[in-house]
Amino acid sequence: MSSKLKSTEWDWEITNKASSWELNVLEIWSYRNLMARLVRRDFLLSYQQTLLGPLWTLLQPIVTVFIYVLVFGKLVGISTGTVPPFLFYLSGTILWSFFNDVFTGTSSTFTANADLFGKVYFPRLIVPLSIISAQFLRLLIQLGLLAVALLYFWLLKDVPLRINVWLWFFPVILFITAAISLATGLIFSVITAKYRDLANVSSLLVRMFMFVTPIIYPVATVSEKNRWLINCNPLTPVFEAFRYGLLGEGDFTVLQLAYSCMSAVLLLLVGVLLFNRQKETLMDFL
Repeated sequence: MSSKLKSTEWDWEITNKASSWELNVLEIWSYRNLMARLVRRDFLLSYQQTLLGPLWTLLQPIVTVFIYVLVFGKLVGISTGTVPPFLFYLSGTILWSFFNDVFTGTSSTFTANADLFGKVYFPRLIVPLSIISAQFLRLLIQLGLLAVALLYFWLLKDVPLRINVWLWFFPVILFITAAISLATGLIFSVITAKYRDLANVSSLLVRMFMFVTPIIYPVATVSEKNRWLINCNPLTPVFEAFRYGLLGEGDFTVLQLAYSCMSAVLLLLVGVLLFNRQKETLMDFL
């Protein structure tokens, strides 16, 4: 009887063993339908009971860019070099929105899904992955807007099309941006689950982080004395490389991109480690 029990293979087994580095890709893949439903839910909830619905995906960056052109281009007079201000601000706004939306959504993973986590088991990483997938869909739509803007300035404004080989590095740029936003979001999701008031601090830090990221100004306009602060930001080479590949202007080096990539990998390892260590014990705080 005992030998028969030993040879039994169970479909599910619950134990008290958990690894901080555990990342069961096959288990996550088995819940792909749930992730697809969460992506659909997030996308629909974003535009539920709105007049224009998904059109806001295009209108938000357009309105933001017009404000940037008016304030920073006309009133403040920040130079964007030979790149038209609209294209300069639009490229930075789209990439920053992706980073900001992934971070904001991921950082509230536990507080926003406490009821769901308490009722049913599924890999907790499914929620952050669904958030980044939903934001990736928005990014694709907004990149289409950027492509239309490029064609408009090229065909109707006689602005030369300066797309070059660095645009092929866009997957690397996207990976670095996604990894940093996901990693920092995972870290803050643990912190804000324990200390709810720190959610306000995280939103403040993101706003401050925006000003040390070259979204509304090129790195070349920053004085040599203060440029080190901008270059410490791992997103700086990413934004500059994206603009260089798309618009032909950007100040970065391959070494700086390597620094960004290593920072992204390190932050992602820390984020997954902390998330896996705390994902079950945090339920006591929710």
